Amino acid sequence: MKTWNIPNTDLEVSRIAYGCMKLGFQWNTTPLSAAEKSQAITLIETALAEGINFFDHADIYTLGKSEAVFSEIWQALSVARDSLIIQSKCGIRLQGQPNPTDPQRFDFSYQHIINSVEGILQRLKTDYLDILLLHRPDPLVEPEEVARAFDELHSSGKVRCFGVSNHTAAQIALLQKYLSQAIVINQVELNILHSYLIDEGVEFNRVNSQSRMAEGTLDFCRLNDIMLQAWSPTAGGKLFVDPAKETDTRVKNTAKLIADYSEQKKTTKEAIALSWLLRHPAKIQPVVGTSNPNRIKASCQADKIELSREEWFALYIAGKGVPLP
Repeated sequence: MKTWNIPNTDLEVSRIAYGCMKLGFQWNTTPLSAAEKSQAITLIETALAEGINFFDHADIYTLGKSEAVFSEIWQALSVARDSLIIQSKCGIRLQGQPNPTDPQRFDFSYQHIINSVEGILQRLKTDYLDILLLHRPDPLVEPEEVARAFDELHSSGKVRCFGVSNHTAAQIALLQKYLSQAIVINQVELNILHSYLIDEGVEFNRVNSQSRMAEGTLDFCRLNDIMLQAWSPTAGGKLFVDPAKETDTRVKNTAKLIADYSEQKKTTKEAIALSWLLRHPAKIQPVVGTSNPNRIKASCQADKIELSREEWFALYIAGKGVPLP
């Protein structure tokens, strides 16, 4: 698989990343069975065989089980740690943790970031993370605390690089003002049916625009050498529905066009959907989170094709469901 360099780092990453959220299967404290562990290892092995070297985690994924089962690869597959780029996220605290009456909340406090990374490293059985992301924006963030945590994690060698997820341009700029380290990643929801970051630039100053407020985030990231990662890059599978059975016109038309292109190009539907993201000059890295090994293989076919400008716009318009201005 072709690779990209993450700006301001020495990290060479596969153009497609594997999202590890589903490796832990159920969101409960029940330990994984031997069969589930074996299935998780198969998924990781398939991703590696397809040329993926980038693996995305978060401390909350299946209550930590996804990170824990990932660590099985060190023995099961004899993978060298320095051959992988491992990313995890922190900042979301779930309801009832640690106290039964605690609400769900976001927490970018110094102590929570430090404690989260310690837990992540223990579960992954590694000495360091290549990248740590702050998960969802904390409205009570004190950037000085984030800076202190990042400085400590970086100087100790526990985290090499830092980024954010689901952050606007202004939120990134606020953090960056206080940080000694560059923010190198912003992971956002982006796919053909959820193209609001792109829509904003296309529909600027248009009456009754369908775009959602994005604060120029896409262009801000490009200007500041921040790689965009796309979570839910296939809209949770909506892009692959049977058009004959779909009632939503926008989804129906998009799915049909994807099916038509996949047949014309003799490739997979997954490849068409992901190549739409890869075609964008921002060098957007799709994070594929399927728990089906065949879907991983089908997704990686995207690395072998490139959509024309006309094909890209046809998919874009179908996904928007309305004509361009």
